[in-house]
Amino acid sequence: MNILKLKPSSNSLPHFNHTHPSLCASAKSVSLSVSTVPSYGAKLIFRYNAHSILLVSSSLPISLTKPNCNGSKDSRTRLSSFIAEQGNIEMSTEAEYLAMDGIVYQKTLRLVECAMFAAVGGLAYFLSNSLSIENYFSCFFALPIVISSMRWGVAAGRKTMVATAMLLLVLSGPVKALTYLLMHGFVGLTMGSLWRLGATWTFSIFMCTLVRAMGAMGYVLISSFLIRENILALITINIHASLSYLFVALGVNTIPSMNTIYTIFGTLLLLNCAFFVFLLHILYSLFLSRLGMKTSLTLPHWLQKAL
Repeated sequence: MNILKLKPSSNSLPHFNHTHPSLCASAKSVSLSVSTVPSYGAKLIFRYNAHSILLVSSSLPISLTKPNCNGSKDSRTRLSSFIAEQGNIEMSTEAEYLAMDGIVYQKTLRLVECAMFAAVGGLAYFLSNSLSIENYFSCFFALPIVISSMRWGVAAGRKTMVATAMLLLVLSGPVKALTYLLMHGFVGLTMGSLWRLGATWTFSIFMCTLVRAMGAMGYVLISSFLIRENILALITINIHASLSYLFVALGVNTIPSMNTIYTIFGTLLLLNCAFFVFLLHILYSLFLSRLGMKTSLTLPHWLQKAL
């Protein structure tokens, strides 16, 4: 092993002794002394590895001196301890990164969980559509997004939703992926984000109801475009006919206006979405409480007593 040692001199000029152990049987060595004058302003760069230490400099006069092996053993000891200390520092840094509470471990765990939730949600929606059992399991399609948002934050929930939509885009095409986003994806993201931020149930149900209603309207518009038929007009016409027959049966001689029809349609849509979202809140609260996440939930008092 080549050892480079710095020795001070009486005239304040640094000397660097290069000792080659192969030339010393017990205490024999060859020293290479490098001296420089401070006025030169030369830069000294030390580079070391596991076998040697190199000195790189510019414009340095080099002079050979007599062999000096007095401090070779001490130099080897100091060099070995220095290399061992650097290795221990690197190993401790890697151990901190790979620890349970380390940055690398947490990011890897978040990525794996988001991918797993996206795969479960996408495959469940795909199989439910393929087997025509979507109406029986539709309440669980937003659950992976909510769990991901509660565990890792709003950004993780958004990534889970996007990954699920991309999976459905590959498996079923753009229509199914867009339907999932409108009917379940945005509702799950809104619910998970509000729960993560500690919002009350009243505000959460109100916002999720609006998101669900807008998603349902978007789904109706997309379906109308695909089948080349105005489904919204058909719905309003049927409501108008039903009310007309009801008024005739009651002996009321009036015809409801279209504004009344639209008001009734919007009210029924909001009530349907509100009841659905309320049931989702209760179901997901029970599910997350069983998973040990009850402390991170903001539950109403009556539900806390029941749990």
